[in-house]
Amino acid sequence: MATATRLRPLRLAYALYAGTVFLTLGLAALLAVVVLPGLEGRRRLTRAMARAFLRAVGMPLTVRGLEHLPQGQCVLVANHASYLDGVVLTAALPPRFAFVIKREMTRVPLVAALLRRIGSEFVERFEPGRTTADARRVVRSAVNGHSLVFFPEGTFSPQPGLMKFHAGAFITAARARCPVVPAVIHGTRAALPPGRQLPAPASLTVELLAALAPAAEDDREPARLREGARSAILEQLREPDLATYCADSDRPPHRARA
Repeated sequence: MATATRLRPLRLAYALYAGTVFLTLGLAALLAVVVLPGLEGRRRLTRAMARAFLRAVGMPLTVRGLEHLPQGQCVLVANHASYLDGVVLTAALPPRFAFVIKREMTRVPLVAALLRRIGSEFVERFEPGRTTADARRVVRSAVNGHSLVFFPEGTFSPQPGLMKFHAGAFITAARARCPVVPAVIHGTRAALPPGRQLPAPASLTVELLAALAPAAEDDREPARLREGARSAILEQLREPDLATYCADSDRPPHRARA
């Protein structure tokens, strides 16, 4: 207890520092992407800002498996454990990727403006009519050759583990006939877990796994891609399978707002 009491001022000081760095670089990125004319240039700048933030706050990032990224378009799917995950993948991936993000983020004006300027796709999760329209728009984006990033769990949980995957990313990949690249993010749960407001320094790793190519063009293909990607991520993540937990338990794990 005494140790925790002594550490708290240090954690508060670090959180204040990290927040200041994030706001400073975020506002600089927003101002820059407003005036930069090209999408690729805006994404390169945002990537550089994300890398600068992680370095400045003592969160070294290691990226493994970049050779698994196809030369052409693909759909990348990753586990989701923290609000830091988007920043980490922005820093890790080449600037040709667009993020598919829940529409609730449009309620944060400055963040939404930045995300729009780097080509992010917003999708509705709760209004059926709008959900269908958004899904069609994302599929069109993939069919037109854009590479996309999804967090197929849709949210994250305070309990370590991998939750059930939603089908949207895999329907998109199957209809666009493009590979699915599973990715595993390590370390963000330790740096900023759900339910904790104060971040902590941590080593971060993004591990890209072997791509899954779409095979038969039928209704079963999205399910095959989903199961293959989820199994690959679960094996490397080395955390519990929360989908199995939910199936075997009377009460599902609490889910954090994301």
